[in-house]
Amino acid sequence: MTTASRIAALHAEAFDAPWDEAAFTTLLAQAGVFLIEQADGLILIRTVADEAEILTLAVRPSARRSGLGAQLVQQGVVEAAARGATRLFLEVAEDNVAARALYARAGFAQAGLRRRYYARADGTSADALVLSLNLPQRLP
Repeated sequence: MTTASRIAALHAEAFDAPWDEAAFTTLLAQAGVFLIEQADGLILIRTVADEAEILTLAVRPSARRSGLGAQLVQQGVVEAAARGATRLFLEVAEDNVAARALYARAGFAQAGLRRRYYARADGTSADALVLSLNLPQRLP
């Protein structure tokens, strides 16, 4: 099983509208993209110049509320900073209370809003909050 197929399968367990293997293959081939993976979760981040973006964070439903999401975010913060990023961004659905709480505990703050960003299966949409976190600077 390829990395892309393995993480696509995990993503499908975690999301109602998951990304497929082809999407992950494309993302993993891009410059600046890195993956931190554990048995029950993953975080995929892209760094460009001094900014980074969490592309996705997925935790299997059976492993949620165990601290794994927070651990993956922290590992992502450390790696993004090590790659020269000074600020980390992400989008989260406004109605995703659990994810918003996770990011708030990690120190993220709202930096913007994308109206009707997430399309829902029932035809509705949800706004996305753009969150950001200033990353610790590397020592010279």
